Amino acid sequence: MKKILFILFTFLSFSVTNSYSQCDSIANRCLKNLPPYISDGQNYRALLVDDEVAEFHGTFFGGSTYRVSACSGLQDGNLIFSIYDRDHNLLFTNEKHKDAPYWDFKFNYTQECIIETHLNKTKNLKSGCSVLLIGFKQN
Repeated sequence: MKKILFILFTFLSFSVTNSYSQCDSIANRCLKNLPPYISDGQNYRALLVDDEVAEFHGTFFGGSTYRVSACSGLQDGNLIFSIYDRDHNLLFTNEKHKDAPYWDFKFNYTQECIIETHLNKTKNLKSGCSVLLIGFKQN
């Protein structure tokens, strides 16, 4: 029994460690889309399976320009991201822009937003790490 528990623990530990290291690789690839913007210092991550949706919250300050970079896997277009206002009105989705891996925004007034990510169904992905980065330009 102890041997079975040890094997199960080892397998689970390896799986979790491997998932996080995959997210690190994806985050590093996603970071390449951020310059010349300055990172907000956050690294938004979620492990997604099938039709799961990850939800992230952010505050965007009026008069500032931002870049949202979203990645999953080793190629662009694997992750769909959508930005909503507090009332869940759609402000942007990369789905209408050829699944672009990043997009630049300028907000006229400060607002809290909800950013949702999900795996691109057209890529037939069963699971993946969703990485979202937000950068800003200094005025």
